[in-house]
Amino acid sequence: MLRKIKFRLIYITICLAISSSVIGFAQEANEPVVLTLKSAISKALEKNWDVKMSAQDIKKAEEQINEAYSNAYPTVGFTGQYVRNFLLPVMFIPPNNPFNPTSSPATFDMGLNNGYTGTISLSQVIYSQKVNTAIKIASEYADFSKTGDKATKQQITLSVKKAFYGILLMKEMVKVSKQGYEVAKANYDNIASLYKQGVESEYDYLRADVQLANTQPVLIEAENSLELAKNALKNILAIDINKPIDVQGEFVFEDVSEAFIDESSKLAVSNSFLVKQLQIQESLLDKNITIEKSEYYPTVSLFGQYAWQSQDNTFKFSNYLWAKTFSAGIQVTYPIFDGFKRDARVQQAMIDKEKVSISRMKLEDGLKIQVTQSRMKMNEAKKRIDAQGKSIQQAEKALKIAQSRFKNGVGVQLELIDTQAALTTAQTNYAQAIYDYLTAKSDWEYAVTVQE
Repeated sequence: MLRKIKFRLIYITICLAISSSVIGFAQEANEPVVLTLKSAISKALEKNWDVKMSAQDIKKAEEQINEAYSNAYPTVGFTGQYVRNFLLPVMFIPPNNPFNPTSSPATFDMGLNNGYTGTISLSQVIYSQKVNTAIKIASEYADFSKTGDKATKQQITLSVKKAFYGILLMKEMVKVSKQGYEVAKANYDNIASLYKQGVESEYDYLRADVQLANTQPVLIEAENSLELAKNALKNILAIDINKPIDVQGEFVFEDVSEAFIDESSKLAVSNSFLVKQLQIQESLLDKNITIEKSEYYPTVSLFGQYAWQSQDNTFKFSNYLWAKTFSAGIQVTYPIFDGFKRDARVQQAMIDKEKVSISRMKLEDGLKIQVTQSRMKMNEAKKRIDAQGKSIQQAEKALKIAQSRFKNGVGVQLELIDTQAALTTAQTNYAQAIYDYLTAKSDWEYAVTVQE
């Protein structure tokens, strides 16, 4: 009996331990990932899918360098061949000679039914303008890929900032909506109590009820928008959509000195990774023109060949007679006429380079415009922040006065509703102005390539 009781106690203890472990794991799985702006950017640069693909481009470019160099190394190959001669090849012997005294041509079988050949060949390019230029192109393409990787990371950083600030904005919107709801709820409770006592009219009661009902959809919409903003950040950071996250950061205005803005704005074009990419692409296409022109020059190569040959029908390989041959030489290849194909390809390469040059100049002008627009938006947002900050102070003061007047029976409910709506509008506009400033600042940092 005691043994059964001990067994049950042990069983219950194990079950409780397993249950607590499972519950603990489930609670840990439901714990939100808390992100700051810095940690969000760091995570994105590590986990984002576009960043990972960009890293693969760098690896591929490095392998392309190895491939380009392979054309400058000697090529060594081996060929082995077995031939079964079901009908032996023949040699014709003309008539009327000591070997064929007849008046008709005769044939003479050559070789045996089984033939074997083994050949080792070597080829080494001595001069080829195309190979030398291809090596230079591969090296520059590696720089092109690395610059593209930096541009991708810069774009991802901008996306993270905007998504992060979007979450902070929506958190403010939820906060403002809750405040509006709480004020409307308190007003409704007060009016409902007075209405039951016969002090307030049915009109005031219905008005308070409608005001409370109108604040609920606004709050629900703000909460939904907050979740959508979080999902947008999860997508950039490659976080599972079902994993909860939260962000920590102050949604405040931090001014940037005009001296720093002026100095950095001047370097926007020279610092841009996208411009650098196009500059490298121009250099690549310039070398591509050289490759196309290389068709006008000869290719000089050394070659050598060592071969073993044997024919025998006995299949006793150790007794085979092997004939060995060795040859070496130099080869010059030069196309004389190709139907004007080389001229056409050179012209196409020159046009491709010119198109990239035009794209670079267009991008440079676009960057200058983007810098100017971002600065204008930052200045506009700063003015709105200052104006809306003052509006909030006035609206809060007006709401307190309206609440006091209404409590003392001097004011009316409409006055209270209007002042609360004015405060909500001022708070919303203030939060939107801060968001607009932060996103404009992010756009400016992206345009001038400010390093984090």
